[in-house]
Amino acid sequence: MFAHFRPYLPTAVFALLIFYFGCQALTGDRGLLTHSARNAELANRTGELKRLQAEDAELQTRVRLLSDDSLSKDLLDERARTILGFADPHDYVIRIPRRQD
Repeated sequence: MFAHFRPYLPTAVFALLIFYFGCQALTGDRGLLTHSARNAELANRTGELKRLQAEDAELQTRVRLLSDDSLSKDLLDERARTILGFADPHDYVIRIPRRQD
């Protein structure tokens, strides 16, 4: 019985492979139909990049103000109070929990 279908077996295997790769080309992770999802992810990542660049710029400014060349006394006082846990009796202290990244 199977001897009758034996000549068609390679053709059937190749047809299934073409069908599989065709489906992956359309609906896979990088397929043609997932273009809008990739664009949404790109917009999301671009926003995150801008936020991280702004945070980096702020941190670089703080580092520059705490360097030996140009020491900001206000920033040094703020950091010392934060690290040591001291505050002036007339200061308002608002504790913000640190992010766990």
